[in-house]
Amino acid sequence: MTAYARAQVQIHCCVVLWGFTAVLGRAITLPALALVWWRMMTVTALLLLLPRVRRAIWAMPGALRATYAGIGLVVALHWLTFYAAIKLSNASVAATCIALAPVFLSMVEPLITRKRFDAGELGLGLLVVPGVVLVVGGVPVAMRMGLVLGALSALLVAVFASLNKLHVHRGDPLGVTCLELGAGALLLTVLAPIVPHDGAALPVPGAHDALLLAVLSLACTLLPFALSLVALRELSAFAAQLAVNLEPVYAIVLAALLLGERRELGPRFYAGVAIVLAAVFAHPLLLRARRAATSR
Repeated sequence: MTAYARAQVQIHCCVVLWGFTAVLGRAITLPALALVWWRMMTVTALLLLLPRVRRAIWAMPGALRATYAGIGLVVALHWLTFYAAIKLSNASVAATCIALAPVFLSMVEPLITRKRFDAGELGLGLLVVPGVVLVVGGVPVAMRMGLVLGALSALLVAVFASLNKLHVHRGDPLGVTCLELGAGALLLTVLAPIVPHDGAALPVPGAHDALLLAVLSLACTLLPFALSLVALRELSAFAAQLAVNLEPVYAIVLAALLLGERRELGPRFYAGVAIVLAAVFAHPLLLRARRAATSR
């Protein structure tokens, strides 16, 4: 197997593992805030055990550490709204909403990174609208609030992805991850007593939830993160983006197979999903075609 083929296998393994996050979020019985807090705290604690991570963090200037911590707050809010969307609807609805992130990115990235505004990207994003209308019509009324939170989660993805693109090259990737997740966990610690809850604000997970949280933290967070870094040494940004675009597909398929969610959602929902994903996949293809045309 060539290095490129191995990298393709690695990045698709990462995307499949990321697709499981929605399914695990549905299976874990903890409230959304507690689930995200335990996930962030677990990964942060594991990273702090590594001497190279601690050295990387202390080597950063204070202002840079504060920048990454600020991005971590956005990451925490993204995960909180994503898992809240799962709890209020289901994994398929939340995963579909995340497919809207490229649409928001076309509007948010120019504002944050000073990248030139691309009307073509916005136009492509608008092609998603009919799909969203069908998705909304195919979701039971009781799940609509989950749909709204899922869309907000996709917007937050666009914000922190743009911020990371602007600053991530300035720090060690594992050190940056530790800072961002640690800051996010601190934010959730502050929010926990404020957010309405039954019983303890941050309940201790039982054996079943603890096992699933360990899988979520290790197999669906740390492992794919490290593996994606290895794969990106061989893959172009285009090839990686095509693979990552498959995450909602994997999540929806896994939710249908493992959670039986296909019984909860009608044909209009899946027709809308098809339109949304077609637009998401068309974006990098059209971008590559445009670049090829301008380079001639």
